[in-house]
Amino acid sequence: MTTVNDRSLIGREVAGYYVEDLIGKGGMAVVYLAVDPRLNRRVALKVLNPLLGEDDRFRQRFVLESRTVAGIDHPNIIPIFEADSAEDGTLYIAMRYVDGPDLRRLFYDRGPLPISQVNRIFAQVAAALDTAHAHDLIHRDVKPANILIAGHAEGDHAYLTDFGITKHRTSISGLTQTDQFIGTPRYMSPEQINKEHIDGRCDQYGLACVVYEALAGRLPFQRDNEIALLWAHLAEAPTPLTTLRPELPLEVDGVMARALAKSPDQRYDTCTRFVTELRDAISGQSYRLAAGTQESSRQEGRLAKGPEASAGRGGRRVLVAAGAAIVAIVALTALLVAFLRGGDAWASYPGTSAVPVAFEHPGGWTTRPHADVFTVTSPRVAEFDALFGTPVTADWAAVNEIIKNAPEEATGIYTQTLDTLDPRGGTQQLQETLQSSLPGTVNVFSEKVQVRVGGQSAVRVEGAIIDPQRGGKLDFTGWAVERPDRPALMIYFCAPGTCDDGLANRFARSVSFRPS
Repeated sequence: MTTVNDRSLIGREVAGYYVEDLIGKGGMAVVYLAVDPRLNRRVALKVLNPLLGEDDRFRQRFVLESRTVAGIDHPNIIPIFEADSAEDGTLYIAMRYVDGPDLRRLFYDRGPLPISQVNRIFAQVAAALDTAHAHDLIHRDVKPANILIAGHAEGDHAYLTDFGITKHRTSISGLTQTDQFIGTPRYMSPEQINKEHIDGRCDQYGLACVVYEALAGRLPFQRDNEIALLWAHLAEAPTPLTTLRPELPLEVDGVMARALAKSPDQRYDTCTRFVTELRDAISGQSYRLAAGTQESSRQEGRLAKGPEASAGRGGRRVLVAAGAAIVAIVALTALLVAFLRGGDAWASYPGTSAVPVAFEHPGGWTTRPHADVFTVTSPRVAEFDALFGTPVTADWAAVNEIIKNAPEEATGIYTQTLDTLDPRGGTQQLQETLQSSLPGTVNVFSEKVQVRVGGQSAVRVEGAIIDPQRGGKLDFTGWAVERPDRPALMIYFCAPGTCDDGLANRFARSVSFRPS
């Protein structure tokens, strides 16, 4: 066979399969609905572009790797029945036929998907990808059209398809021998675009693009031409999901930013880890919202929100369960009061005229304004005030001791207003501004994420502050906030391995700006 012309094979036999109809097509293959008369079953028959079959190395590799995929037994990887070269040279794959839509059709028909459906579908896809990666196979073309959905009694069953075309991890970049990219620009990782060495984390990037589309109803990058689209994958930050789907918690933006990081080293170690983190970020907030709604409908006075309110509701449930035992009630009440006065209690700081950033912080921390230039809040405020007070000639000795001997106390919040801060500037520009304001060497290792803080537009980044002499290190999450007069800089810092994302997010949500 020398041509593959859309519908030219319908009604004909290909490698013992009788072609009934056209299912789909792409640049490298056409997929048909066919019948295997030997077993009397319907199959999806993928027939590759003849140009690919002209390369002997490609033909050998295609058959070998397709058979490797066929040997993987996973409920969410589409079963391959046969992969070979027909007598006339046609390369083909016979797979299970799934009578259901692919995600591309689902997006077209329904737009953004319900959160429960997103969690259900992508947990299955992630498991399939991780299994493939464990067999040294990389998909390289994760996109909605390659995720098939079959309905059953328990809900949606997802199948990942389109393995088998030069997918082994030892393949260089995403190119075939005929210089054709494997991948789709709308979902392609930066390392594929740059023709660099790739591993399973390129699939995680593609999966994150599809997840973004499922939640937002649009792609993370939408451009008018392919060159601009590829550049966006390489150099631009996507619009935060929470601006497109406001009911999602801010934690979701952080999860998506990590899975869509430009560098593979900054992404999650597995696809399952990514979707698990996403599910937890969503379900935590969803649970609080649902619980608040249910409680408000059952009992008046249950409209308070936040961790203290949750703790209060938990305390009241304990008291009710204690019944009429007065002594037990008194004891439990005392325990609850002691608990609220401990690490979970938060205090408010009103800000100053020079640094008009008001916020909440853990009750055991102390806030110290520094000469109307900045404020530091920490359980070890004296040491950190001294560190941040002399950024150029900073002496890290005292802080290094805390990091070494009491790392849970090497934490705090730094706030400042800064004329030279430009939240709209590039990541490198932001890093240079932080370098001039913070002690030690500043490294920003995440892309900027668009957020809102205190009702203002802001960007969030993650990075580290390092003692250049002795190697002491503080990780940080920073926010650069646009304000009508002077931009505001806020840093949550912590010893490596002790950072608390919940604390950082609660701090950011508590911020407000008083008039200067």
